[in-house]
Amino acid sequence: MPSNSQDIRKSILENWNKHLSKYANLFSSEFLSGSSPPSVFVGSYNYPNVQVGPLVPPIHGNTSLLDSPEKWIGKSLEEVINFRLNLVRGVQKTPVSTTEGRFIEDLQEVAMSSKPTDSDLEFQKSTSQISIDGESAPFGPIGEIKSAKFSGSSSTKYIEKIFYDTDMKANEAIMSLYNSGIEVSRIQKCFSIGMLGQERKLVPTKWSITATDDIISKSLTKKILDNDLIDSCRVFSYQHLGNFFSIILFPHRWIYEMIEAWYSNGIMGFGSDHEDARGINHPPAIAGAYFAAKLAVVEYLSKNKIQSGVIIFREIQPEYAIPVGVWQIREGIREAMKKKPILAESFDEALSLASRKTNISKSEWLSHGNIGRLMKQKTLSDFF
Repeated sequence: MPSNSQDIRKSILENWNKHLSKYANLFSSEFLSGSSPPSVFVGSYNYPNVQVGPLVPPIHGNTSLLDSPEKWIGKSLEEVINFRLNLVRGVQKTPVSTTEGRFIEDLQEVAMSSKPTDSDLEFQKSTSQISIDGESAPFGPIGEIKSAKFSGSSSTKYIEKIFYDTDMKANEAIMSLYNSGIEVSRIQKCFSIGMLGQERKLVPTKWSITATDDIISKSLTKKILDNDLIDSCRVFSYQHLGNFFSIILFPHRWIYEMIEAWYSNGIMGFGSDHEDARGINHPPAIAGAYFAAKLAVVEYLSKNKIQSGVIIFREIQPEYAIPVGVWQIREGIREAMKKKPILAESFDEALSLASRKTNISKSEWLSHGNIGRLMKQKTLSDFF
């Protein structure tokens, strides 16, 4: 069993190379035929002229699991990484202002599809292979598309309806899709490929993920401000993919803080950010993790028609050797909130319970956050 991040990465890469040695012709060719999960990708490099295209594995059939983060709870880190590596990225350089034309409209149909879409891609040259590091999420081989054909898609009717509503603002479109039960990961893809809003454009995938989490969580937060406060402290926890989450809800008007801790060459690093009922007015120091976690917890508050203060501890352990995206934060905390919470007599006891499950002391968590100061500040109601 690998003992550290470097060993884990080495083991996963070795196993992947063994897989490639058997099926290299499928992953390194000028032609690719397979069923897109369905999935599309918009890069951020060289913005506003970006690389856009479908994600397609070299197999046909029901490939939906390969790009459905909502279904990945319980999967191992290597399984999730292999889902990513099996998807070949076909790309064409496209200005973000281009939301029409055959290629982009085909990709919009792919994003709209309720089932995997048969895809036949021809590349300018053989696809290039991947590398795995500890800094960025892994992707499969990539190739510049010469031609692409898609067939067998079946539009999700409600997404199609929102797509053709060009009078609806992007925020409203996202919330309409969310409230209709469309998965967050699918909404993110539709937003990314320029399908939502009045003034449409392509949005790099990693930006669309954070923007979608932010828009939904902000809308839900506004609604919970009218709910009654909880009457006790609740502690939730969950661990997966080398991440441990402790979530504390406590009787207080909405305030929210997330603190992350990670290990780098034996040294502990920390990051955090927070908000009160007025929201956050800057890009959070912990980036997309902040909004992914916030969405999961405000879903719980909204569903249960309650309001509380929230503090989240996220310990990123060495076993999380290869980042796989902020979806794992959203889904991990969603899973935590399904569990029966531990009730605490006081906020201090709740902090003790939450930190006791981690390898970091309560005082160390608190020294890298601002929850104490937040609790002493005036709440939004004090300004009216």
